[in-house]
Amino acid sequence: MKNIIEDLRFRGLIKDYSNEERVEQLLSTPQTIYVGFDPSASSLHIGNFVMISLLMRFQQAGHRVIALVGGATGMIGDPSGKSSERNLQTMDALKENTARIRSQLEKFIDLSDPKKGILLNNYDWLSKLSVLDFLRDYGKYFSINYLLAKDIIASRLESGISFTEFSYNILQAIDFLKLYDDYGCHLQLGGSDQWGNLTSGLELIRKTRGVDAAAEIMTAHLITRSDGKKFGKSEDGALFLDPNLTSPYQLYQYFINVTDNDVIRYVKVFTFMSHEEINDLEKEHFAHLGERIGQKRLAFEIVKIVHGEDKAIEAKKMSEVLFSGAFSSLSASQLEEVFKGYIHDIDTPMIIEDLLIKIGAASSKREAREFCQNNSISINGEKENNPAKLIDKNSALHNKFSVVRRGKKNYYLVRHQY
Repeated sequence: MKNIIEDLRFRGLIKDYSNEERVEQLLSTPQTIYVGFDPSASSLHIGNFVMISLLMRFQQAGHRVIALVGGATGMIGDPSGKSSERNLQTMDALKENTARIRSQLEKFIDLSDPKKGILLNNYDWLSKLSVLDFLRDYGKYFSINYLLAKDIIASRLESGISFTEFSYNILQAIDFLKLYDDYGCHLQLGGSDQWGNLTSGLELIRKTRGVDAAAEIMTAHLITRSDGKKFGKSEDGALFLDPNLTSPYQLYQYFINVTDNDVIRYVKVFTFMSHEEINDLEKEHFAHLGERIGQKRLAFEIVKIVHGEDKAIEAKKMSEVLFSGAFSSLSASQLEEVFKGYIHDIDTPMIIEDLLIKIGAASSKREAREFCQNNSISINGEKENNPAKLIDKNSALHNKFSVVRRGKKNYYLVRHQY
């Protein structure tokens, strides 16, 4: 069996164990391992993908994995990382989110055989739990002092926390006990911010099934962006796995622009490249700084895993067009995607001099003429030095678009709307 711990250490994915020696001992034989996913949004994001990739790695190493969607706990809301009470979602919204997240997880985890992978929803058992059963069968095992000592709860005491969110910790603990009993699940994985929730599950199992119960937990480092923030759905610029929310091109562009300091770390975390491939890539990347060798491989691999190789090839082609100038090779929708945020609609043909002013590429007629005379202007990849030349839809790409470039880095997409 593949040494999964060695691989995870190489990739810098492990932060904490409940007991390192016992975790390694468990993983020396096939185990059932689970990760929970919160349906508080309609799509998982790239931060969640770290946990998805962990399940994929464990599955490839010969273990059975369980992806648990929190259809019930999502009704409550995890207080982790929150400074105030979250707004509770409607049942319809939760059902829709749960269905979408299940379909996303199905893309990455092999569910062809229950001995390899299972997809579950904790609503199936927590919704059947009465208040009295909750208090008698589970609540009695958690002292108030124990719960108040949890960072996820202690951090909210000053601003206030409702009993609803206070109880989330116990509900998640019930999940681990349920999976331990019914599926022989002995290891729970989570992000490092979930340590308090994971340890409660361990506490419940040992109090109800014995101190020697073969159950352990392990957390992964939260993967941060270059600004120090974690990848998450609530952060500005979140990278969603749903292509309708974050397109393959946007995902590619994000990772092709990461820093040299981050690139190899991200390659280890997000890709399934072998140790040898990664070491070779690291040497090549730092031997040729400026060529962005690592970033190009990272961006391609991530899009390939998340959206498929065809979309990765397409995103790579769209990205390279900015350097090659081969704008005619892009479809209309690809042009709009590449230049999103830099699109200018015009409703009449214009000479270049006026067009540059209209789209903000020049501040005056004199400046527009100077740009043309200095060969600083190109349209659809062709240099234009005549400021009086008429630009209209007849010469536009797809009879609709003109790509204007000023200098080396300033791009504008003109959309002819007439």
